[in-house]
Amino acid sequence: MKILSLTAGAASMYCGSCLRDNSLAAELRRMGQDITLVPVYTPTKTDEPSESTTAPILFGGISVYLQQSSALFRHTPRFLDRLWDSRWALTAAAKRSLSVNPKFLGEMTVAMLEGADGPIAREFSKLEHWFSHEHRPDVVNIPNTLLIAMASAIRHVYNGPIVCTMQGEDLFLDHLHEPYRAHALTLIRQQIQHVDAFLSISAEYAAVMASLLEIPPAKIHVIPVGVDPSHFHIAQPAAPTAPFRAGYLARVAPEKGLHLLCDAWRLFLPAYGQPAELHAAGYIAPDHQAYLSPLRDTPHFTFHGELDLAAKQTYLASLNAFCVPPIYDDPKGLYVLEALASAVPVIAPARMAPREHLQSCGGGILVQQDSPQAIADALLTLARDPAAARQLGHQGRTGVTENRSLRRMAERTLDLYRSL
Repeated sequence: MKILSLTAGAASMYCGSCLRDNSLAAELRRMGQDITLVPVYTPTKTDEPSESTTAPILFGGISVYLQQSSALFRHTPRFLDRLWDSRWALTAAAKRSLSVNPKFLGEMTVAMLEGADGPIAREFSKLEHWFSHEHRPDVVNIPNTLLIAMASAIRHVYNGPIVCTMQGEDLFLDHLHEPYRAHALTLIRQQIQHVDAFLSISAEYAAVMASLLEIPPAKIHVIPVGVDPSHFHIAQPAAPTAPFRAGYLARVAPEKGLHLLCDAWRLFLPAYGQPAELHAAGYIAPDHQAYLSPLRDTPHFTFHGELDLAAKQTYLASLNAFCVPPIYDDPKGLYVLEALASAVPVIAPARMAPREHLQSCGGGILVQQDSPQAIADALLTLARDPAAARQLGHQGRTGVTENRSLRRMAERTLDLYRSL
């Protein structure tokens, strides 16, 4: 099958959606499928080999930014577009930290959803031109509903099936200021008709998005994210005198709940009364340095920054317990599967994907949402019975292999494509 899959680049940040899209493309290719993974906005940053290095970059972030900012750039010569859209220029731009005010962010989101009727119509014309000169795919996959206007543009030159993945964009929409949020929702709803199927990465998320975007439930198919357990080292038993090590690995931002884990750690330490360490790692945006600063004063806490694949493998395998306690309904929860694949027991709030992963795979303890005390109690349970904790971790790795593997995700995705 010939598949065209679009993926939204997240500049210099490791992004869960990018990691999912890239690993899915790699697995489909290993299964013998002819898949082209094309970045949107910027090159993607992945901790495994990128599957999109030879593809063009559509809707280059520099061009989109300039055209949104000034009408002057909507009529510049094409050779300038080729310069701005080049991979080296976008890679260089992605390394810069750009603080975008809420008004501009809202305008940009609406402009993207207005498609050929908005200020970046030129980019949609370029999309149609590029698509019409490519070999026709059997199916097209758009990475999220914020890019759904691409579907109506592609429809002008393509009659095949279009799939749109839904993987967390409601959080972005909820942070838009009005009237941009309401306008964006209206524009998305108006373009549902151009998509043949929506792929939700969580069962509960499917219901949330069906209500939010007024998508007929019959058009939504649930395929949870998956990981390849063979890509992760198995955590080994700690020496009897070694300190208990708990860890966090996710983007460092308030919604991911590192502050809850730090509060729980302060409750845990006096109750445990033995040597223990709290470790955290992950990408942190400049705007969130102030959020992390007071958390660094948590007793026996170490922040490791962003990790590449090898460092991530080693880090996860060094832990005795893992916890990322988001304060929102996370539909992805990729970090849960990575920890379970490392045979590390997971503590997670009973929210959306983390709950669904632990219910499907085992290997962890579900706790009350937004409760440092519940997290502390779960940490005590794991710390006081290392043998049971190790058994729980290995149960989780087996569950990932059977129910949340990368191969399983790829097979189910291919089944969906074939059904269309």
